[in-house]
Amino acid sequence: MMEIPPPEKPLLLIVDDDALICDTLSLSLSPLFEVLTSHSRPHCMQLLRQLRRLPELALVDLGLPPLPHRPDEGFALISDLLKIAPEIRIVVLSGQSEDGNARHARTLGAADFVAKPCNPGDLQLALERAQAFRALDEKRHAGDGLSSLIGNSPAIQKLRMQLRQYADLPFAVLIEGESGSGKEIIASACLHYDTRRRDKPFLALNCAAISPNLVEATLFGYARGAFTGAITTKAGYFEDAADGSLFLDEIGELALELQAKLLRVLENGEYQRVGETQQRVSRARIIAATNRDLRKEVRSGNFRADLYHRLSVCSIVAPPLREMGDDKLLLLDHFRHLYAAQAQQLPFGLAADARSLWLDYPFPGNVRELRNIVIRLATRHAGQTVDAVALEAELDLPDEPLMAAARMGMAVDEGAGDAIIGAAMQRLRQREPFSLDGLLDATERGYIEAALKLAHGNVSQAARLLGIHRTTLYNRMEAAARQP
Repeated sequence: MMEIPPPEKPLLLIVDDDALICDTLSLSLSPLFEVLTSHSRPHCMQLLRQLRRLPELALVDLGLPPLPHRPDEGFALISDLLKIAPEIRIVVLSGQSEDGNARHARTLGAADFVAKPCNPGDLQLALERAQAFRALDEKRHAGDGLSSLIGNSPAIQKLRMQLRQYADLPFAVLIEGESGSGKEIIASACLHYDTRRRDKPFLALNCAAISPNLVEATLFGYARGAFTGAITTKAGYFEDAADGSLFLDEIGELALELQAKLLRVLENGEYQRVGETQQRVSRARIIAATNRDLRKEVRSGNFRADLYHRLSVCSIVAPPLREMGDDKLLLLDHFRHLYAAQAQQLPFGLAADARSLWLDYPFPGNVRELRNIVIRLATRHAGQTVDAVALEAELDLPDEPLMAAARMGMAVDEGAGDAIIGAAMQRLRQREPFSLDGLLDATERGYIEAALKLAHGNVSQAARLLGIHRTTLYNRMEAAARQP
């Protein structure tokens, strides 16, 4: 009788710069999880791009090198992990356990926050709960189609209309939108399982999750001996997708050389395996997604204009939650009943003052943040009515002094509008060489430096002053650093 292998254990990534903590947690959690450890954000990113299987769970410390006494690296790692593995569930385990840090970690997408030192049983429970809710979401997202889009706002109605128009077209589709806005669900549930291709393969490749020197072989396949380690011939994603759909997430991360080869596939379906001269033809439909502004990437030379125009013929924007009005309450009701049923508990409710606060909150982390907040409320307040005070503890609300400073800055800018127009007219009349992009870049750098000084180097507070997401500020700081 053939022996059935034991089920595969969930893969857990632990990121902490304390080797003793990593070893202790690995030992205590290894009966339940297959454990990987890392000591820094760069090492973690390098490790993930070498894995054939992405982790389902991550346990992350906020205080990581080179600034172990500040939470900045840990916050950045949460965003990086979700960029590479959008469905990963992140539990923060940190000694930097101030309420503001916990709230901001959840805004960025962390599912839970456990303060150091912690009870091992509480940590195990948090991980098991995160894994259970991940499995529930995976089941919910399988083949739901347009019914997975909850809401009646104009933004959602426009999205549904576009999806009906594009669903069965053979052309590529580009999905743009902020992190956490549901681009992956739109791609799989609405643009594949709700179309005539539903019985065909659906393959997904995150362009940010794989080493750049492996992307070509992964997409197009390779011949035996094409490179060191190619001991057999292997088909790529285009070939395996056959007549189905190929979802390329984080398309903005694709190298320029590979962008040219992808453009060729989009134009005539032709591609070659690495190490072969034989032309092959792909019939797969390409669905691409990005949270970057590809128009800006084109202007900066990081993305091919011809590829962007080819992809954006059928373009969809996943709306941010702040534009969805009362849909926030519909999503609240959906998730609170869903997770209460999962936990076999009564759903919580919101008092009138809490419902008003819920509607006013902008949810910078979008649906991902809303879902994680609901999970925490469901586990902490099952069968109870949550008031505004309890809800505020879960929301990443700005500090009042910082918001006052931001409002003062906005008032000055608005009052100076006429002066700005006058100065611009005078400058343009001079007919001297002028670059609007250069002026905007210089202005942006000035405001970023000013915000960082006002916030004493705290990136989260600087982002609030500027009215942008913290990850957006990091991206702009990195872009500014690359400029001459």
